[in-house]
Parts: sequence; C-alpha cells; structure tokens
Amino acid sequence: MKRVYDPAEPEADGVRVLVDRLWPRGLSKEAAEVDTWAKAVAPSTELRKWFHGGGCVEEFRARYAAELEATEAVAEIARLREAALTGPVTLLTAVKDPGASHAGVLAALLS
Repeated sequence: MKRVYDPAEPEADGVRVLVDRLWPRGLSKEAAEVDTWAKAVAPSTELRKWFHGGGCVEEFRARYAAELEATEAVAEIARLREAALTGPVTLLTAVKDPGASHAGVLAALLS
C-alpha cells in the first residue's frame, strides 16, 4: 500500500491499483502512473460520507468488509489476487495513512 501521490517505483510497485472511488485531487492520470482503477473495491459513497461524518473506525471496517462481499467487488478482488500471483500489486489511495484506511482492510483481505 502507498499513497497515490508518492513517486512510483516500477520495480517495487508492480501493478499499481487505485482503490479509491474518487480520482485524487490535483493529480493527473499521467502523473499517477496507475495501471488500473478498481472502483468496485472502494467504500461506497454512503459509507464514506457516514465515516467522515463521525462514524467509528471499527464499525467502518465491519461495514466495508460487508460491502466487499458484493458481486462486483468479489470479481475485482479475484482479479487482484490473480495479479498478485504473478508479481507485486500496490494498492494506491489518496488518504494520508493507507494502513489505517480502507486500503488496509482490503490488503488484509487479499493476503
């Protein structure tokens, strides 16, 4: 996991996957060096708004994990796992602390 704003490290990053629902502010698609944008595995707009409105972290993680069981997310997770079999996959997010975000929950699920 890393911030999408951090410089790409092609050999270390492998496949770079943006896992946010919204495109990061102030970042062009060329500068992001994203290989794929996996919107289906990002928290829903409703969940994101609930969390930023004062929702607790534990409840957010539980709700997000439930969202990841949706059909569209399941297929995307399978594609990410398949990509990881051939080399590194880096989950990219705009949040300041990727490990404490939805990306951390997703990374744990993928591993």
